[in-house]
Amino acid sequence: MRYLNYNTLLRDEFSERVQKLSINAGFTCPNRDGSKGTGGCTYCNNQSFVPEYAKPVKSVYEQVKEGIDFFDHKYKVQKYLAYFQSYTNTYDSIENLIEIYEEALKHPKVVGIVVGTRPDCVDDELLDYFAELNKSYYVMIEYGIESTLNSTLDFINRGHTYEDAEEAIIKTSDKGIRTGAHLILGLPKESREQILNHAKKISKLPLTILKLHQLQLIKGTKMARQFNEYPEWFHLMGVEEYIELIVDFLEILNPKIAIERFVSQSPDQLLIAPNWGLKNFEFVHKIEKRLEERDTWQGRLFKP
Repeated sequence: MRYLNYNTLLRDEFSERVQKLSINAGFTCPNRDGSKGTGGCTYCNNQSFVPEYAKPVKSVYEQVKEGIDFFDHKYKVQKYLAYFQSYTNTYDSIENLIEIYEEALKHPKVVGIVVGTRPDCVDDELLDYFAELNKSYYVMIEYGIESTLNSTLDFINRGHTYEDAEEAIIKTSDKGIRTGAHLILGLPKESREQILNHAKKISKLPLTILKLHQLQLIKGTKMARQFNEYPEWFHLMGVEEYIELIVDFLEILNPKIAIERFVSQSPDQLLIAPNWGLKNFEFVHKIEKRLEERDTWQGRLFKP
């Protein structure tokens, strides 16, 4: 392949198919409850990516069991990773966090956890716990970076800096824990050059995986209201433009960082724009085809 696919890493580590189960453990965020801010990130509506079985009114174990029942109908033999996805999944006392994580690990088909969080919500005590857990289970911590520009992070109300992200990722990797990062491409007021510079900056970090997705305007968010009032702040890309951006981004990106996702799909009833009408696998096929047409690959222009 012309880029490092995350599924390749999983195949190297496990002998059978591995499926992530989204878990909503009822967490909040420090930029929602007032400790860092209120209102949350301007683009965020968690209902845009939480599957039906992952509802906070159900226990973690119930969500795991229902998720496994759902996927077992499609794939009879596989293992699972419990993916703590909604909001900030390290934002609680360590005692409560350990209880929540280990509830998911009680199911015999769950072989590890993936924890989505913010770079300002992980401390040394929690990292030590993850490092110990990592000896027996698959553990990955995914950090929402979203942008490497502090001006953008401030504009979207993230409540942390890019330097916070760098520090958290390095500390996590130094503990021997797999690290992931999320980036949103096309945030308001960011130029194409600035977006491609994200690839240069994160290529310096000890990341295991990277998730990319296009900016989506979701109903009920502050960003949707901003778009109505100040459309000049936004550039919503079409499919072909975004594909060219992704290919250029991959050329610059460190070839050791695996790609887990190129795009995100929000439910039609929540999505304002852009609506490309493509499934994830269809978009991946277009990326692979364009890489081949341009005879290029991840890391072709990477400079260590």
